[in-house]
Amino acid sequence: MLPELSPLAFVAGLLLVYAALAITVAIVFRSRQVELSRRRPDVAEIHSSNLTKLTDQAVQTLNKGIRRKGSGPLSREKLEEAGLKKQPGDYLLMAGAVTFVAAVLGFLLGGPGLAVVAVVLTPVGLIVFLNLLVARRRKKFDEQVPDTLQMVAGGLRAGHSLLRSVDAAAQENEAPMAEELNRVVNETRIGRDLGDALSDVARRTGNEDFGAIARAIDIHREVGGDLAQVLDHVGETIRDRNQIRGQIRALSAEGKMSAIVLMALPLVMFTGLALFNPLYQQVFLATLPGYLMIAAALVLLTGGGFWLTRIIKPKF
Repeated sequence: MLPELSPLAFVAGLLLVYAALAITVAIVFRSRQVELSRRRPDVAEIHSSNLTKLTDQAVQTLNKGIRRKGSGPLSREKLEEAGLKKQPGDYLLMAGAVTFVAAVLGFLLGGPGLAVVAVVLTPVGLIVFLNLLVARRRKKFDEQVPDTLQMVAGGLRAGHSLLRSVDAAAQENEAPMAEELNRVVNETRIGRDLGDALSDVARRTGNEDFGAIARAIDIHREVGGDLAQVLDHVGETIRDRNQIRGQIRALSAEGKMSAIVLMALPLVMFTGLALFNPLYQQVFLATLPGYLMIAAALVLLTGGGFWLTRIIKPKF
């Protein structure tokens, strides 16, 4: 039997949950526009609320710490790869609020054991979600590369410059290709080298084909020649590589499905047993051997998941 919570503890937990949700909403909907005093100096600046000032100060502190550290699951580079526009401090504060809400709800629903599990699993789930966003954005970018290369080559044949052709391809594409090409154009216009900007796109998206395009453009700028024809040859190579990738994905689809079933089976079985016989849940969430078994299961699942991902992702 779960220990009964006092009404005071329940009310305090709800108030803390509401506070965390308020902080999250304040960060999500906080405007990133230029301050009114900078846009219209003759208009007096509107004073922000105490909550907004508190969140701004917290975000600035977190951004300084993350910038000093340089890397991590919520670094600026990682967020750019996922296509997220806000600062790392915003998402770190949001992640803390979500983790806190999950911990309070876990404590109210299942006691301290479920609260500890929620504290551990929520950040892991957020990191996995961020990695899924990165993978989805990279996959969509990979699909857009051949058509974009054809657009650039067509613009060069029509007599446009390379930068103008890239700009036209950005206008004709959708995100994420449009975002990356617009960034290349803007960086080039303020003085950055075009080859460096294209290389950064290849690094952010993890696309080897775009890296080959950047190298081909750099070589052409040194030795000259018909760049449109060079890009056509590169495009044919990219299409052949994509065809091979598709065949590999089809052959490894069965292994991926098996991996998903094996990873989900323990969680589904535990959930089913907890629903049909709550006594099993109490053994795992209210006793020390149960905590140890959950920890061992998480370690084994992590090791097995890593091994399966190495098997079902052949490199070529």
